[in-house]
Amino acid sequence: MKACTLFSGGKDSTLALSIAMESHEVVCLLTALPKRDDSYMFHVPNVRWTKLQAEAIGIPVEYFYTKGIEEEEVEDLKRALSDVRNSHNVEGVVSGAIASNYQLKRIKRVCDELGLESITPLWGKTQDEVMDMVLSSGFEVMVVGVASEGLTKEWLGRMIDGSSLEKLENVRNRYGIHIAGEGGEFETFVLDCPLFKKKVKVIESETIWEGNSGVLEIKKAALTDK
Repeated sequence: MKACTLFSGGKDSTLALSIAMESHEVVCLLTALPKRDDSYMFHVPNVRWTKLQAEAIGIPVEYFYTKGIEEEEVEDLKRALSDVRNSHNVEGVVSGAIASNYQLKRIKRVCDELGLESITPLWGKTQDEVMDMVLSSGFEVMVVGVASEGLTKEWLGRMIDGSSLEKLENVRNRYGIHIAGEGGEFETFVLDCPLFKKKVKVIESETIWEGNSGVLEIKKAALTDK
C-alpha cells in the first residue's frame, strides 16, 4: 500500500515510519508547522529540520501550516492529507501514536472521511517497549524539549541512551511521567537511525528556558557521512 507518514522528526514518528516501511511503500512524509507552541495535535520543536531527515532517508517531505487551535488544526490536517492523497496517490497514513486516544481518534476520523487507512505501528505498545525499540534499533535521539516536573534544563540536548533511560525511569517512579513522552513530557529529534543514509549534525543551537519548561532550538544543522 502506498502511504504517507505524519512526520515530526521525533523518535515516535521515525520509529513508526521504520516499521511501516517493512510492509508499505511510504512515498512521502507530511510535517505540520504549528504557529503556536502548545499545539494539541502536533510536535513543535525543530520541525523545520525534517527536511534534512527526509533527505537522509530519501523520501520527499511536504509541509502544511496550522494555527495550532484545538480542532481547527484537525481540519488543517485533513486538507493537507487530501492534497497528499491526490498528489501522491496514497491509500494510508502512518502515525506514531502510542497511547493518546486524543490523537488516534482524530487521525482515524480524518482518514475515514478521506477514504484512507490509518496505520499505527506503535499503538498498544507499552512505553517501556517503545523506548527499548528505540535503543535496540540503533536510534540516535536528542531531547529538544521538556515540559514536566522532574525534567530540568539539563535534559535539553541530552541523548537518549541506557543511562538517560534509567534516569527517566527514576523520574517516572517519582512523578508518574510517561517515559516515552507521550503526554508531552519531553520532545525529541532523531539525528540518526538505520533508515538514514547520512546523519544529522547539530552545528548551532540555543537553549530557551521559561519557568519549568524549555526547548533546544536548532539554529544550524547539516547532513554528514556516517
